[in-house]
Amino acid sequence: MALGTFTVFPVRAGRLDRRVAGWAMVWAPVLGALLGGLTGAAAVLGTAVGLSAALAAVLAVGLGALLTRGLHLDGLADLADGLGSARPAEGALEVMRRSDIGPFGVVTLVVVLAAQALALGQLAQVSA
Repeated sequence: MALGTFTVFPVRAGRLDRRVAGWAMVWAPVLGALLGGLTGAAAVLGTAVGLSAALAAVLAVGLGALLTRGLHLDGLADLADGLGSARPAEGALEVMRRSDIGPFGVVTLVVVLAAQALALGQLAQVSA
């Protein structure tokens, strides 16, 4: 269930109940670490084949988003839009439930993805 829920890989759980969901949450950090390792390895591999560290990192961060279907990015943008709306709790939740992305979500994603790519680029540069 964790693999099918948190990644792009189409895996179906045989049954869905609290016990299965609980085990999916237990495995979620392990899955996140594996995806993070793949992302880092992609950045290091990119620099090893001659890409600049920055380009390799941008591509690796994009790979991470692809492998997770952007699930974490969608949630981050929703949170930023809800908090940035300055509405009371019910209004902020309403903003967060919408499928569109607002200005706070866009700015937050740009800053977070840029920071991830720059940090990963630095790590890839010293690792290669």
